[in-house]
Amino acid sequence: MNDRNLHPESLMMSYGYNPEWSEGAIKCPIFQTSTFVFKTAEEGKAFFEVAYGLRDQRPNEKMGLIYSRINNPDLEILENRLTLWDGAEDCAVFESGMSAISTVLLEYLKPGDSILYSSPLYGGTEHFLQHVLTQFGVNIIRFKTGQDRAAMIDIVRQSGHAATLKMVYIETPANPTNDLIDIADCRAVADFFSTDDKPVHLTVDNTYFGPLWQHPLKHGADIVVYSATKYIGGHSDVIAGAVLGSAKVIKRIKTLRTFLGNMAGPWTGWLLLRSLETLKARMALQAENARHVAEYLRSHPKIERVNYLGFLSEKDGVQYEIFRRQCTSGGAMLSFDVVGGEKEAFAFLNNLKLIKLAVSLGSTESLAEHPATMTHVDLDPAEKKELNITGKLVRLSVGVEHYEDLIKDIAQALEHIQAAAPVMA
Repeated sequence: MNDRNLHPESLMMSYGYNPEWSEGAIKCPIFQTSTFVFKTAEEGKAFFEVAYGLRDQRPNEKMGLIYSRINNPDLEILENRLTLWDGAEDCAVFESGMSAISTVLLEYLKPGDSILYSSPLYGGTEHFLQHVLTQFGVNIIRFKTGQDRAAMIDIVRQSGHAATLKMVYIETPANPTNDLIDIADCRAVADFFSTDDKPVHLTVDNTYFGPLWQHPLKHGADIVVYSATKYIGGHSDVIAGAVLGSAKVIKRIKTLRTFLGNMAGPWTGWLLLRSLETLKARMALQAENARHVAEYLRSHPKIERVNYLGFLSEKDGVQYEIFRRQCTSGGAMLSFDVVGGEKEAFAFLNNLKLIKLAVSLGSTESLAEHPATMTHVDLDPAEKKELNITGKLVRLSVGVEHYEDLIKDIAQALEHIQAAAPVMA
């Protein structure tokens, strides 16, 4: 039976690992070692030649272990398993989502290059683009969710940086508004500005949907990035990141990772291997819970609007068409506007009991936060208003608790909005 013909959730238990390698241990042990012994000096020479990019790996040549900054069994097995969900050729895992994102950007952009990016983005990414890359002479060009292919091309042309565009970078669904961006449209924009000697790469941050509900490589992305802290880790006990793509792309990223030294360690790799075994079960339950919670919020008199992708229908036009082609679920992330403003949103958040007031997402516990003053505090006030990231917006990551208990908690917390500021008829 060919492993690749099995479903990913089946392969998460064993793919890339043979118990015979570790005294018959059914689970991959933690390889807590800094270095590895070579059988011969010739073997060590060959391993270094490949690892440092001095030559390509020869057909049937087996690459060995050198040093845990370069490779480690826990890391390699994890990377092999992560490729299965997205159908990627290779994967590189990092010690945080931001280290994954920053390594991609530093590898593919140099002084004088330009990047077109979607807004809103995760606040850390937007800060890195606006306040770090610009210090290295990289030009940043912004487009908003809802703008189509022609609008994006026009924005790049009007920027005066069309000749130096090297990357299109998007996050879809957008954090925290759940707006969808058409990956195929962005692929077309990247191709429009590409030349034979200057390809424009498309990078998609797929953290918000995780590796189950959207597969950007199948829609034209070159690079997919994750904060593996979120659904992949999924237990709020590990920080990690991952990048997936072709073997050629990941080779470049792993080479820079080696010299930046921001690879994931064996403990992180082992924790993520553990989490992958329950990934599909967790995410399926989270999505089902989110549907129930969103339905409840939609009918509540103290809620003005609910941003939940499972509500999209034909009347929503382009957004529905993107959802139908690109997504396999409504997901487990939603945001909503309470009646009132920041004061009312805070009254709701301060009175949650079961749901925890914390940033992050995709974990087993449900988490609520206030984007305008927390994850997206660094955005310009005018941009926040333009993107509907206002004082009344609350973001909710739905966990694996019983949905009836989540709804009870939300209901009692919403009662405090009136106590904080009476709702006028």
